[in-house]
Amino acid sequence: MRTPIIAGNWKMNNTVSEALKLVEGLKPLVKDAKVDVVIAPTFVTLDAVLKATKGSNIKVAAQNMHFEENGAFTGEISPKMLEELGVDYVILGHSERRQYFNETDEALNKKVKAAFAHGLIPILCCGETLEEREANVTNEVTGKQIKLDLAGLSKEDAEKVVIAYEPIWAIGTGKTATDEQANETIGAIRKTVAEIFGQEVADKVRIQYGGSVKPGTIKAQMAKPEIDGALVGGASLKAEDFAGIVNF
Repeated sequence: MRTPIIAGNWKMNNTVSEALKLVEGLKPLVKDAKVDVVIAPTFVTLDAVLKATKGSNIKVAAQNMHFEENGAFTGEISPKMLEELGVDYVILGHSERRQYFNETDEALNKKVKAAFAHGLIPILCCGETLEEREANVTNEVTGKQIKLDLAGLSKEDAEKVVIAYEPIWAIGTGKTATDEQANETIGAIRKTVAEIFGQEVADKVRIQYGGSVKPGTIKAQMAKPEIDGALVGGASLKAEDFAGIVNF
């Protein structure tokens, strides 16, 4: 039985004071959650948020990282730094990173391996554009991403990966894939994982849906057999909204 995982991606939002206020508001609302709760603050607020969540059931993720441990990579953060801070998860390959920062599957494969080398669990994002959805190549697109991003991983590491299916056309647009579309695509992603690592691993991998998830949409989404949680954007910036999703 896969434990659902609800992760809140704050993106480029919240100063340190705003982040701490949000965490303090969130803690009592999710303390009895029956799912794994994760929040992903900015790099600037990571340390403060880690201290504020200590002793609670809230885990912390970084929104990105470089694959090298150190070096001349101005503006980047290394897995070694995240490991020392005590970060639990790291979001990799978010559509905004792929789109605006030209992240490639080759680089993401290095990042996934680097994450595991430093005790971090990747939340690996994949998804298709509207054009790809309309051309009926969604499963080919996500399948290719998963195969490239997880290439060379051991079965032991592969089963720990969290995958987030986020249709790019549903990110921040208010549009969402229907529950049936999401369930079907996530089922196809699980099939790809099974092709690479075997059914036993595929049955353990948790696959989230991401794309304008709100308190009003989560219950129906979580009723679908393939959907193991959500990667939440805008709705994670208000304690009540995010708690409403966590406590679906």
